Amino acid sequence: MARATCGRLDLLVNNAGVAPAVRADILDATEESFDRLIHTNVRGPYFLTQQVARWMIERVEAQPAGAPAYRPKIVFISSISAYTASINRGDYCVSKAALAMLTPLYAARLAEHGINVYEIRPGVIRTDMTGPVKEKYDQLIEQGLTPIKRWGTPEDVGKAVAAIAQDLLPFSTGEVINVDGGFHLRRL
Repeated sequence: MARATCGRLDLLVNNAGVAPAVRADILDATEESFDRLIHTNVRGPYFLTQQVARWMIERVEAQPAGAPAYRPKIVFISSISAYTASINRGDYCVSKAALAMLTPLYAARLAEHGINVYEIRPGVIRTDMTGPVKEKYDQLIEQGLTPIKRWGTPEDVGKAVAAIAQDLLPFSTGEVINVDGGFHLRRL
């Protein structure tokens, strides 16, 4: 539909994602939950990006000489769960780790076409998905889980996407942009 309506795509943001229906210990997690998370969190972005990347390459190669440069970009929204072990959501962590690998894979493949690829890695973000564990994260944040002592917001993530959309990182590809209040920092 975008192809027919707009004729080109400047930015793909892979932001679809689901959490497990039940937070289950890794020893009790079900195959159905695992399959659901892999299907939505990994398979969908993998194949959507494949299709969109082909279209972007076509557009890059079809640029007339002297036309303003067409510099499309691709973003994967992953999670700190890509590298943080949560034994009561192992299926989610595995899906986000797999999603995180798509950034270097597509960045390496698409760089020759001038298509930059980024990963935005949110931390504890106030959304419907984190609503059921609000009290837990309120307490952890207060205890210093993150150097910036507040919940992240969807707007925080959106600002990182906006920076990419505005081409503010033109000499970067395959980069992970942490939007996590400093959660990723190792501290003594």
